[in-house]
Amino acid sequence: MRRLFALIPLAAAVALVAALAWPILDGRNPQELPSVLLDKPVPAFDLPGLEPGAPGLASADLVGKPVLVNVFASWCAPCRAEIPRLQALAGDGVTVYGLAYKDDPVATRRFLSDLGNPYARIGVDRDGRTGIEFGVYGVPETYVIDGSGVIRHRHVGEVTDRVAEATLVPLLQELEQ
Repeated sequence: MRRLFALIPLAAAVALVAALAWPILDGRNPQELPSVLLDKPVPAFDLPGLEPGAPGLASADLVGKPVLVNVFASWCAPCRAEIPRLQALAGDGVTVYGLAYKDDPVATRRFLSDLGNPYARIGVDRDGRTGIEFGVYGVPETYVIDGSGVIRHRHVGEVTDRVAEATLVPLLQELEQ
């Protein structure tokens, strides 16, 4: 009977290790979080612009041609790292819209002044409600929207050269046809 009781802590430790290792070993990519909005129209929204009097960003702006919507914040380190890549995409003719998520507009303006502004338009989502409607888990997140205003892809995390070249640009090119 004592031996049986001695095995209980060992069994509990094995079960705990298995439970903690399962998310790593199940083969899923943590960057590919599911999105209930995939292949559905973008949620209706109308956000103010970053500058006083500047146009904001609304769901109606996301119709007509394929675009990227990048959800970012000045306090986000990966957002800082991805700005040069977003600028390169914009320089190559990709329309990139920004959604300033739960950020102070003064800090957002300083962020873009320091790093450059790749965005054709920016909507200020001060309270995060639009981000919640999109299903944002955190920043940065980037969405590929087709010309009909339908979400075709969601990338969670920094837009790197690899992500842009392997996923975003080919998808945008496919949607252009």
